[in-house]
Amino acid sequence: MIVVMKQGASQAQIAHVTERIKEMGLTPHVSQGQFRTVIGAIGEEAVAKQEMLRQIEGVEQVLQIMKPYKLCSREFHAEDTVIDIRGIKIGGTHCAVIGGPCTIEDLDMLQTIAKAVKKAGARILRGGAFKPRTSPYAFQGLGKQGLQMLCDVGKSLDMATITEVMDPRDVDLVAQHADILQIGARNMQNYNLLREVGQTNKPVMLKRGLAASIKEWLMSAEYIMSGGNHQVILCERGIRTFETETRFTLDISCIPVARIDSHLPVYVDPSHAAGRRDLIESMALAAIAAGAHGVMVEVHHCPDKALCDGPQALLPEQFQRLMDQIRQVAPVVGKTVE
Repeated sequence: MIVVMKQGASQAQIAHVTERIKEMGLTPHVSQGQFRTVIGAIGEEAVAKQEMLRQIEGVEQVLQIMKPYKLCSREFHAEDTVIDIRGIKIGGTHCAVIGGPCTIEDLDMLQTIAKAVKKAGARILRGGAFKPRTSPYAFQGLGKQGLQMLCDVGKSLDMATITEVMDPRDVDLVAQHADILQIGARNMQNYNLLREVGQTNKPVMLKRGLAASIKEWLMSAEYIMSGGNHQVILCERGIRTFETETRFTLDISCIPVARIDSHLPVYVDPSHAAGRRDLIESMALAAIAAGAHGVMVEVHHCPDKALCDGPQALLPEQFQRLMDQIRQVAPVVGKTVE
């Protein structure tokens, strides 16, 4: 349930309500908006508890949250969440693009691509150090060595970084090297991993599972947020359908649905959805037009030699063109490119 405080409620009144919620065996989460403070009471609800909270001074109303996901629901937090990552804003009216290679192959390659995506205007560098591959014989990434390369290149170019974490045992290690932790589609319902990243203070990008409903996606976000980490970014990367012309089917409709139901920023990964270089630009622009807060695009200067997903990586000049187009489309839907 959520407790809506009266306009102008004092900090003492808010603290009192928070303490009473704890005494009831519930977990309080305070969300202070421009005009109202809302306190979420997460746990086993009861009508008697609601009635007791209604009697406290400063409380305007007590409402039951109808959605199964509480903390990521608009009922709990009406305003868009905006996450600040080294001065880069994600969410709200901001549009920030993520670019880089699918996997880190060596330092020279990473530096070359990073310089190209930064020159084009991207401020966040992606690069996989741990790679979940369908085949156990495919390149699995450079691990800790790759993390260090990503960290060093990001610092040298003043770019924020994002990379995937696959194992709960690696969360601390990845968090020491990257600015954003990515949960891949295949781990969307790895609840032990979600709980572990929920204990960190690093933003988490949560990719939608290959066959996950929007509700299941948001429930996975709830796992992270229930651990105390509210810096969650949702990412649509395509779902599995009967279509064979693309690697996956990009669900554009999930963008407005997720934004209506949740206050969390929504990103799109057109590279994994398309699986084809010639479709990525159109899909990225469609995502921005549909309300996405940004896109994450794979870029490689020599994709025919890439160790992972070369066919779905844009060349640097194509990425430059895409960035120019995003700068034109984003203002039309009320967003500013970071």
